[in-house]
Amino acid sequence: MNRSQSLISGSQKLSKLVSGMKFSEPTAYVYNPLDYAWAIHQSYLELAGKSQKKVVFLGMNPGPFGMAQTGVPFGEIPAVRDWMGLRGEVCKPSHEHTKRPVEGLDCKKSEVSGRRLWGLFAERFESAEAFFEDHFVANYCPLVFMEDSGRNRTPDKLPSDERKDLEKVCDQHLRELVEILEPSWLVGVGGFARKRAEEALGAMDIKIATILHPSPASPAANRGWAEAATKQMLEQNIW
Repeated sequence: MNRSQSLISGSQKLSKLVSGMKFSEPTAYVYNPLDYAWAIHQSYLELAGKSQKKVVFLGMNPGPFGMAQTGVPFGEIPAVRDWMGLRGEVCKPSHEHTKRPVEGLDCKKSEVSGRRLWGLFAERFESAEAFFEDHFVANYCPLVFMEDSGRNRTPDKLPSDERKDLEKVCDQHLRELVEILEPSWLVGVGGFARKRAEEALGAMDIKIATILHPSPASPAANRGWAEAATKQMLEQNIW
């Protein structure tokens, strides 16, 4: 089994495990793009997971207009469709919020974090294939959580018992991903991802770093995220 096939098998296992989990109020809706957007997610793993990596970037969980639509981490639609050249059917989650419809590659809204992240990579590397020779992008948790209002809930806001059960599964998947890709560096995109990586990978031979999260909710990210993230990568001798 090659690396991409191992990643595909691991994602299928992760999807099955998290699909069986129950979450209480105020979590009212849970989307699993590894399920309904599997076709594009699989194509992403086939494109991005062929080789050993130097760097794995790790995000928190899917955004409503990124991976929730495309199945690709930080999956800003023009980056997925045009830069990576990925296509595929995207179905509907079993329980869909009317304010957060899943429209796949037809979604017209922009995932700002994904636009910034993949935009930096597109500027720095001549093609998606060139980027994926040494780099990979993953999310720690594959699920989208929403309140009844449609408001997003991040994994760190879950009740302790739910969070621990989820972390057990996601930690194991992250360890398996690192074993498959054998990166020198795991770069947490934001503090949450770095913390989870440190917890999950503490016994493994890998260096863990962090860069500023590209979220528009971050004033620092809005003052020139690409420049700040590039500086962090250079200062840590990753790039």
